[in-house]
Amino acid sequence: MSLTAEQTGEFRAFAEQLADAAASAIKPYFRAELQVEDKGGRLYDPVTVADKAAEDAMRALIQARYPQHGILGEEQGTVQGSSPLHWVLDPIDGTRAFITGLPLWGTLIALNDGERPVIGVMNQPFTGERFVGTPEGAWRSGTPLKTRACGDLASATLMCTTPDMFDTPARKAAFEQVAGQARLMRYGGDCYAYCMLASGFVDVIVEASLQPYDVQALMPIIEGAGGVITAWDGSSAQNGGCVVACGDPALHAQMLEKLRHAM
Repeated sequence: MSLTAEQTGEFRAFAEQLADAAASAIKPYFRAELQVEDKGGRLYDPVTVADKAAEDAMRALIQARYPQHGILGEEQGTVQGSSPLHWVLDPIDGTRAFITGLPLWGTLIALNDGERPVIGVMNQPFTGERFVGTPEGAWRSGTPLKTRACGDLASATLMCTTPDMFDTPARKAAFEQVAGQARLMRYGGDCYAYCMLASGFVDVIVEASLQPYDVQALMPIIEGAGGVITAWDGSSAQNGGCVVACGDPALHAQMLEKLRHAM
């Protein structure tokens, strides 16, 4: 469904209320003594009481204000709504950074209209930064964001959270090939790296093994700043999996040619 400008404004304001509620739940636990659980799986997947408390706070607000909306959250799964509108929540994207005291994490909040994410928020309460994307643009704490021009991988800064996320030999080889061609390669960052791409400091991000809640909030931010984010084959990134984001559409087209075979 298509949102009016009035609806977009209403839902953006509500998304920022969700960010405030999550921040209040999370901040007492950052750089504090904390018990960490491992959810299990192929990679270490930590979760803390801060993750759970933040998602609880956001879900309670959504269910009170928009009970017809669906919810997909990392910690509590899916609640189907009667409306095509649904919220996609990752209370702490970058829990590994969180538990090691690094501020490279954030709360991700997306509103999906039933076809694609149309509003995205990445909130970093420790640094006091809030990144917001809508069909009208993207902003960091009110300042407009713009990706930078970089049409050549040899001149690009490339980021990836961890090489361990490439779960097949073909995907790992494809990543290593493009990483070896970039001017600068940096690991780490989680959602923060995507916001630095939207801010014009990173040119390309190549990742795999993502979940929908890892990426949906970031899509309106990157697109609102003039960048492109898709799956490796050029289809929508909203379902996660293998994702590539670029600040320059020309570089993105080149990256698809280098990556699509490993999808």
